[in-house]
Amino acid sequence: MSCGVLAALFLGACSTNKSGSETAVNEPMTTIRLMTLDPGHFHAALVQKTMLDNVDSIVHVYAPEGPELQQHLGRIEGYNTRAENPTQWVEKVYRGEDYFEKMLAERPGNVVVLAGNNKLKIEYIKKSIDAGLHVFADKPMAINTESFEMLKEAFAEAARKKLQLYDIMTERFEITTMLQREFSLLPEVFGEMQKGTPDDPAVTKESVHHFSKTVSGSPLIRPAWFFDVKQQGEGIVDVTTHLVDLVQWECFPGEIINHETDINITSARRWKTSLTPAQFEKVTGLKEYPEYLRPDVDEKGVLGVYANGEINYQIRGVNAKVSVIWDFEAPAGAGDTHFSIMKGSKANLIIRQGKEENYRPVLYIEPVSQDDTSFESDLNSALAKVQANYPGIDVERKGGVWMVVVPDEYHNGHEAHFGQVAEKYLEYLRNNNMPEWEVPNMITKYYITTRALDMAMGAAE
Repeated sequence: MSCGVLAALFLGACSTNKSGSETAVNEPMTTIRLMTLDPGHFHAALVQKTMLDNVDSIVHVYAPEGPELQQHLGRIEGYNTRAENPTQWVEKVYRGEDYFEKMLAERPGNVVVLAGNNKLKIEYIKKSIDAGLHVFADKPMAINTESFEMLKEAFAEAARKKLQLYDIMTERFEITTMLQREFSLLPEVFGEMQKGTPDDPAVTKESVHHFSKTVSGSPLIRPAWFFDVKQQGEGIVDVTTHLVDLVQWECFPGEIINHETDINITSARRWKTSLTPAQFEKVTGLKEYPEYLRPDVDEKGVLGVYANGEINYQIRGVNAKVSVIWDFEAPAGAGDTHFSIMKGSKANLIIRQGKEENYRPVLYIEPVSQDDTSFESDLNSALAKVQANYPGIDVERKGGVWMVVVPDEYHNGHEAHFGQVAEKYLEYLRNNNMPEWEVPNMITKYYITTRALDMAMGAAE
């Protein structure tokens, strides 16, 4: 399906009764009722870390019995019982191997929340849309070419039924990323976006993640299937979805990117992260590898996971590189980190999150020419435009670069971003106002990641 056709698809917010009939397209959704399906990933709980406007406090959960369900319910209970701003969720749980069929038969809600096994996710998405349900899905929605083709079918059916299918792009709500985008829109500071080359991209985004981490104050226990790329997906199709999304969102804001004409993938590669048996036990609680992981275990008992990937591509002639790296755990005091650079004709906009920044993301503005005597005054004049949208933002000179100073209240943390994405999605449901570029750009994003996986596997050892 061409991007031009997709741009014309109208995604409305309608409610659907149990028979599958649709109410009037423009009728507001006064009450949104969530159904959480097979919550195998902690992101499912983070959607409910705060109460959401116009969302019923009763959430219906459909899942097989097991530790993943118990961990999910434990996190919700933790939100309900915390001392500060407790939530009031009531979880109505169906446990059984026929959980998906049961949800489709009962349908007590109108929005399906998905965060779990990515091999099963595309089936959940497609059949939920076929049943007339809206879908709010964690990334990635597609992990290979086959699931990408099914995803395109799901979007086409969602358009026909006027349903909202949307993925959870939390990184759009990280303050330094938002400000990088904001400053790139100021020609007096940034100039024009450069084209770069494959060896020297104009846009680079790199994300470093860790298998062992703390979530909502507790050590994260991951399901064993998280380390099976056939179920979780390889790193090149997982976290890179965020990075590819940001390239489109920052470099071409509000524009439709056509995957058939605007994208050229030049190279892609993948490599493994190794886990010892002790490390695997620490993050899963399991003393032995399940049978499906044994083909990836070497003679020393070390598990190799294709968790790392890099994609080099051109988007409308702009050379971009995205890469994701997974280590076992972060250095003391550190966590997941992000590096990003956008190169303009007047300045480069650089996000760093290393030791010098105390592992907190910081945006730097680096003038291309140190001899540009007007740059400082241009920056100070343009700053007022940024402050109109982000009060309290300032800049501070540090040698030959300027550091963007961000008040603490803007640093609300990765977990809080899930609620922000949820509120944006709910706005689209309530007001029927999803931008026309969102769907075609989601399709382009998953085209890039799944096509890059094919290329990387062809080049792999």
